[in-house]
Amino acid sequence: MSKVLVTGGSGFVGSHVILQLLAAGHDVRTTVRNLAREPEVRATLAAAGADAEGLSFFAADLEKDEGWAEAVADCDYVHHVASPFPPAQPKDEQELIRPAREGTLRVLRAARDAGVKRVVVTSSFAAIGYGHGQRDTLYTEADWTNPDGPSVQPYMQSKTLAERAAWDFVAREGNGMELAVVNPVGIFGPALNGDLSTSVFLVRSMLEGKMPGTPRLYLGVVDVRDVADLHLRAMTDPAAAGERFLAVAGEAVSFHQMATVLRERLGPAAAKVPRRELPDWLIRLLALFNPLAREAVPRLGIKASASNAKARRVLGWTPRSNEEAIVASAESLIALGLV
Repeated sequence: MSKVLVTGGSGFVGSHVILQLLAAGHDVRTTVRNLAREPEVRATLAAAGADAEGLSFFAADLEKDEGWAEAVADCDYVHHVASPFPPAQPKDEQELIRPAREGTLRVLRAARDAGVKRVVVTSSFAAIGYGHGQRDTLYTEADWTNPDGPSVQPYMQSKTLAERAAWDFVAREGNGMELAVVNPVGIFGPALNGDLSTSVFLVRSMLEGKMPGTPRLYLGVVDVRDVADLHLRAMTDPAAAGERFLAVAGEAVSFHQMATVLRERLGPAAAKVPRRELPDWLIRLLALFNPLAREAVPRLGIKASASNAKARRVLGWTPRSNEEAIVASAESLIALGLV
């Protein structure tokens, strides 16, 4: 089977990509910023049922050149999953944009020099569905976030500029190396350890009763297992070369709908999940002194849904339902003792 590098192997998406690559029989290696994390990552994968004996680790940082040439040497494919995603927006947007963009270019440059056949970059719906104002139409892979548009936050800018840079690099300097891109919406599904996606952290906050009510916000949903599956399909399918694929299960759901699903499916375990939807005026009032509420205000009431038609048609991808992804998040948090 193929030799494959996964960047950011300790993260939520990266670990699931590694699990599926190992299950498919590939020779897998991964990067972490510090090799001290190797035992922890191995233990996480083993607990998830993986035989990680053949998995090898390399130290590499998105903001440094060292280590990348060694990590990609002799690889057939690379999944570039690692990207900064802080819990709060930084004061200086370049704290996010620079490592995302420059890190992507570092990985692509090293992959090209090593003769890698194809790189799959994990981008985001953040590079597709923002900066357009109010829009009722479905977003597709033809759409791009306007990084200078209204209420576009640094994270959205970072994902957009990093993906643009990737396409430009491969077109101008790729020397025949292929690129495919996966653009997930909010990533739910089973957590493997305490390294949670922002979306799973939202489920945790609901279960712990940290939300007195839900703001009128909407979120696209996809299961992390389906995101990993789409990565593997994009890695080997000839039709994926030069294409981007939205990873989304179905229509965007409101926070209130998510809370309802949790209460209906989990019973007593969801006793603290909020029952009421907060009015917009209250969120605007909270925004005067709460940074998270301030970030929410521009998105109140906007239901930005995206289409998965291309991934289904081109790659035969069949995702789990919104409900299954949300409930899997909650059940894993409970099983791991994280709530």
